[in-house]
Amino acid sequence: MAASAQWQWLDKEGRKVYSDRAPSADVPDKSILKRPGPRVPSTAAEEPASPAATAPVAAASAAQSSASAPKLSGVDKELAEKKKKAEEAEVAKRKAAEEKILKAKIESCARAKQAKAGFDSGVRIARINEKGEREVMDDAARAAEVKRIQSIMDADCK
Repeated sequence: MAASAQWQWLDKEGRKVYSDRAPSADVPDKSILKRPGPRVPSTAAEEPASPAATAPVAAASAAQSSASAPKLSGVDKELAEKKKKAEEAEVAKRKAAEEKILKAKIESCARAKQAKAGFDSGVRIARINEKGEREVMDDAARAAEVKRIQSIMDADCK
């Protein structure tokens, strides 16, 4: 098998010639039956082969493709299964991330509502500054904080 001929052509007398070397330049392309490497599709310029000559080749290629078809379909089933599992995992991961974001928004909304209620009550509110000292918020700081809390509520409390 390792030493099988790669070239096949018809000589001047119409006999089939098998060789591991290319035919001479005087052999026309239409007489070359088999070439090494991948098969090149025929062009319209070449003479069409008779249906009787192409029938065995077509039958052989159909038999070969049908013999290899079950192998491909088995691989395709496994590949489709893997793709489906990967897609399901991706959907589950996305859903978990969305739920986590939703929980964070709900918590943020609840905290903002509590803070807003505290500011709306009118009670004096004190904060700790950078130096660690306690200072009571004046009206401007209070209004700015209420505005910030309201923007949080607008974004998270939908």
